[in-house]
Amino acid sequence: LYSTPSNMDRHHYETFEKFGNDTFLLHLDNGRGFGRHSHDEMSILAPLQQCCSIKKSTFLRLQLLATEPYRLSDVMREALSSDRLSPVLSEPHLEALDRRLQRVLDMVRVCMAKGGQKEVLVDDMGKLKQGIWQRQETRSKKA
Repeated sequence: LYSTPSNMDRHHYETFEKFGNDTFLLHLDNGRGFGRHSHDEMSILAPLQQCCSIKKSTFLRLQLLATEPYRLSDVMREALSSDRLSPVLSEPHLEALDRRLQRVLDMVRVCMAKGGQKEVLVDDMGKLKQGIWQRQETRSKKA
């Protein structure tokens, strides 16, 4: 779910110069995006802790990924299983995803205990429904 400050591949860039002056940026991911499986960098949660605000749809999706049939590690394992470099993530890294997800959810629950659910969860779902209904009504009027 989050990377660590020691994720050095995010702090520089490479250029590809094979074709003379027509260079372009080349982003390299050196595989440390998931950090060390044994260390959870809690400082990455500072914005959530300070603002105590998250979209309701994001929170619901995160809750879903914390349940047995849709557990984040299982979803990632399955998604990455067909990769030619499989296994992309080791089992300890997959287990770390579930643990880190729980830490995010715990932080949201702490926020809700302080400020209440309505203050923490930004309802982006009502607007989404309105947008869908409005488009359907527009299509119906055109037909």
